[in-house]
Amino acid sequence: MRFFLLLSFLFLSISDHLAAQTPVAADKIVAIVGRNRIILKSELEAQVAQFKTQDSLVNEDTLRCVALQQMMLQKMLIEQADRDSLLVGDDEVEGMLDNRLRYFMRVYGGRENMENALGKTVYQLKDEYRDVIREQMQADKMQDKILANIKVTPAEVKAFYDKQDTLPFMPATIEVGQIVIEPKASEEVDAYAKSKLEDIRKQIVEGGKDFEVMAGIYSDDPGTRDNGGRIPGVSRSSGLVPEFVTQAMRLQNGEISPVFKTRFGYHIIQMINRKGDEADVRHILIRPEPTSVDFKRALSQLDSVRAQLVSGKITFNQAVAKYSNDDASKMTGGMITDPQTGSSQLGVSDMDPALALMLDSLEVGAYSQPQVYNMQGGGRATRIVYLVSKTAPHRANLKDDYNRIMQVALGEKKNKLLEQWLANKVSSYYIHIDPDYRDCAVLKPWVRETAKQ
Repeated sequence: MRFFLLLSFLFLSISDHLAAQTPVAADKIVAIVGRNRIILKSELEAQVAQFKTQDSLVNEDTLRCVALQQMMLQKMLIEQADRDSLLVGDDEVEGMLDNRLRYFMRVYGGRENMENALGKTVYQLKDEYRDVIREQMQADKMQDKILANIKVTPAEVKAFYDKQDTLPFMPATIEVGQIVIEPKASEEVDAYAKSKLEDIRKQIVEGGKDFEVMAGIYSDDPGTRDNGGRIPGVSRSSGLVPEFVTQAMRLQNGEISPVFKTRFGYHIIQMINRKGDEADVRHILIRPEPTSVDFKRALSQLDSVRAQLVSGKITFNQAVAKYSNDDASKMTGGMITDPQTGSSQLGVSDMDPALALMLDSLEVGAYSQPQVYNMQGGGRATRIVYLVSKTAPHRANLKDDYNRIMQVALGEKKNKLLEQWLANKVSSYYIHIDPDYRDCAVLKPWVRETAKQ
């Protein structure tokens, strides 16, 4: 078990702390790196619990040794980042905190549910984990600096492949692209949506209706409607569309914005509370919904695009650039990618069932008939689907799995470089390891340094 291959997801984070809380009867220091970067037994046990969710078959003592190795390496990277003045800005930290907390709000079904489940407010969680996130990001930056510009050549990938005694069994995968046309509502429907939201605003401002209740009744935003339209952590770095953030930041507590438009539709915002450059707001969204006529028009256009693709008059990439009006698919060249890894190699078992069913009858290199589908972010659009490649379950080989094998070979090369960096640097740090852990094989370089001191 090599430490680089684990490093990317084992650095302490909000996810680790909230997902694995292991009680420890009596806390104590199990390791120190540098003069003041300590690791507590409670922190180690929490990390071991997180390890076990990844691989429950590995011996727990082995997991504990590897977990401590990871945590000590993180502390060393942070120490080195301080020496190299490699700092992380406050805005970067707040942006990461916002992203993590928004994820947990989705998991728990809203801010209030999350706060009730964890027994802490958003502000308390931020205060508790701000330093944790800062250290994680600082260590990541240091690691990126050490491993910058490391690449593997095709010859190195083949050499790595040839030396493997056993090759993993690869699941069925698929690569699929799409050309998306999201129908635009007519001017009449657009005007009606704006007028509807202006009337809702009037009922709130002049009629005394409750904003939260009206959001629950009328808002077309499925992600916030059931939470009274609430969006916490609105800031310049929150990832929301600029027009929304600009309007929010103009408001005082309790104030309601005028009706304004973004690419999602028409909005009004109520400021709940603003703290510096961050705001807690509610909003109501009214989407101008396309009619059946608008969808027929989009399907007709896609039918024409498909004819050009089938006849070879236009390539898939050209069609995406010219006709697709979906920003997400344009950014990936039309390819549907895994949101976690960014890879276009998708596991068939993890795919949207409706899409998997359609692809089951499609040949590689073929284009589907135009269809209406439900988008992930809500709403409906039309698309043509293009089956780029398809592999059956098989033993890993260079032809079908080159990119995956390349990533593992690259990981091994980075791993060796990180081990070399550790060997060169460890003597310049104060190291202390509790005697209970000095028999860990993966900690021998650290233990030797402890003995010298």
